[in-house]
Amino acid sequence: MEIPAEDRDHVLISHLGRAFNNLERYEEAIEQFSIIAEEGKDDPLWNYRMGLAHYYLDKYDEARIYFETADQLDPGDEETLEFLEWIRSKTAEKRPVEVPAEGPVVEFDTDFDFTNFWDDSEHAAETYISDPPTDDLIASVEEELVFKLPSFYIQTMKRHNGGIPHNRCFPMKEAASDGKDHIKISGILGIGRTKPKSLCGETGSRNMIESGGYPEIGVVICDCPSEDEVVMLDYRSSGNDGEPEVVHVDKNSNYKITRLAPSFEAFIRGLVNEERYDAMP
Repeated sequence: MEIPAEDRDHVLISHLGRAFNNLERYEEAIEQFSIIAEEGKDDPLWNYRMGLAHYYLDKYDEARIYFETADQLDPGDEETLEFLEWIRSKTAEKRPVEVPAEGPVVEFDTDFDFTNFWDDSEHAAETYISDPPTDDLIASVEEELVFKLPSFYIQTMKRHNGGIPHNRCFPMKEAASDGKDHIKISGILGIGRTKPKSLCGETGSRNMIESGGYPEIGVVICDCPSEDEVVMLDYRSSGNDGEPEVVHVDKNSNYKITRLAPSFEAFIRGLVNEERYDAMP
């Protein structure tokens, strides 16, 4: 602060704004960050710090915009995804969603836009997609798996029970065994037993764990193009009835477990299209 304002450059102003955030002087932090808004708007760290300041001022709508921008600029950052999850929990309003006529009307407690999320191909319909699960079916599947399924996953499956998303890649902070900076899924297993790729289906979670020798840490939620890797709900920290993390397990690397997201919802929100990586040199 002893340095005259006209002598402060972008880096110094950014540090000053961060210091104000650390001191819980959020209005002053926003004032500093606003000075470098033109330079910072395309910087994920600037957007993250602006989101943090607005969040702790209870300005959740503004905070969401900054955190979503930060996530677009730097997909998969765990702290950014956690703030977005906290914002949703504080601002979520229950509202009914449309489901097939034969299915139940459910309360969908999220602002995630599932428009054009699913790729409803013939293969997906034959292999993954089941009718919306009833509460009795959910309970029996959870009993068979010995794990309580995440509420966001259940709500998602009541709307569209399993399938293949258009966006099937998830960025990894820690490079995979083959050096890639992302993983790719084939599809998301639904709640049921009739379709081969449903949680309790012929090639579902239990089958993949037993036949592939994967660790008994939870539930296989996504299969991958390679039979030597899966995406799982990991209940080691939460317990069988808690909110599991989402991890990638690589059989070819001695069953290496890599954390992807703090929750299933964060994982869904972090999925990106494979064209992003196809276009990279």
